[in-house]
Amino acid sequence: MKRLSALALLLLIAAPSSAADKQKKTKEPVPTGQLDSLLPPAPRYLVPQSALAQVRNPKEIEQETGGRLGVALVDKQGALLLGFNRDEPFAMCSTFKAPLAAAVLIGAEGGKFGLEGEISFSKDDILDYAPVVKANRKRGRMSMAELAQAAVEVSDNSAANLLLPMLGGPQGLTAFMRAHGDSVTRLDRNEPDLNENAEGDPRDTTTPAAMAGLMGRLLFRDMQGESAERLRGWLNASSTGDKRIKAGLPEGWTSGSKTGTCGTAYNDVALVKSPAGDEYILAIYLDRPSVDAKKAEAAIAETARAALEFVGQAQKSGLE
Repeated sequence: MKRLSALALLLLIAAPSSAADKQKKTKEPVPTGQLDSLLPPAPRYLVPQSALAQVRNPKEIEQETGGRLGVALVDKQGALLLGFNRDEPFAMCSTFKAPLAAAVLIGAEGGKFGLEGEISFSKDDILDYAPVVKANRKRGRMSMAELAQAAVEVSDNSAANLLLPMLGGPQGLTAFMRAHGDSVTRLDRNEPDLNENAEGDPRDTTTPAAMAGLMGRLLFRDMQGESAERLRGWLNASSTGDKRIKAGLPEGWTSGSKTGTCGTAYNDVALVKSPAGDEYILAIYLDRPSVDAKKAEAAIAETARAALEFVGQAQKSGLE
């Protein structure tokens, strides 16, 4: 397996992709043995050569999948530490259910509704993939907390659709994301139409940097402690990502995540914690791979391992 040289490491560190960013940057970075984070407040990482020698090049992983790979890693202070194709658009698929659940919890914090308030449904509301809602079909109603939990833990599509009207529909969730600092991510449709992933269609898309940044702001800053812990619990209990980021965790790391799969896309957005207790948000999106699902998930795991092993070996030397 090929390893990453100090120069090739720059492939892992996302260069600004917008025209405005390029104008601000007067010269390309050069390998110095130090890794600057990309957003303030920015910790400086002193990178040992041993760490550089052990990091897998994400470009190689992308090429092996035959698809398009996007990665972003954000720390608890909101600094974007690592990125690859970080500002390219990807179909969200079911990763939108993580900010959806956060919107429900924050809405309850503000008294817009109660988490124990129940939403009624009929057989017409039950989609093909709706294991929890189907189990409550005879009951015909579920609380908002139950629906949000089902949307995150098992990615129940009907649960997400039942919650969206309480937030103002897809446009309401988009407005929530704008209010929490995300100017990129957009939800335009309900399940299952949002999974279309037509090439060049901007609807129902995000970027790795946008989603990682949004989930970092929500969990680490904007949500009250009890709500953030509740969302952490749902993410940790998620059963859909065992073969993705979770499968690539270095020894001692833990994670909880929200996956998304559109048939032509494989995604995972995870809250990851280092052995020292440092928390990060890692977003990995893989679009249109030519390999099968098993290999696509393995590529996500390998990408996660590369990013986290690098960060785990880096030494913080303070803020500048």
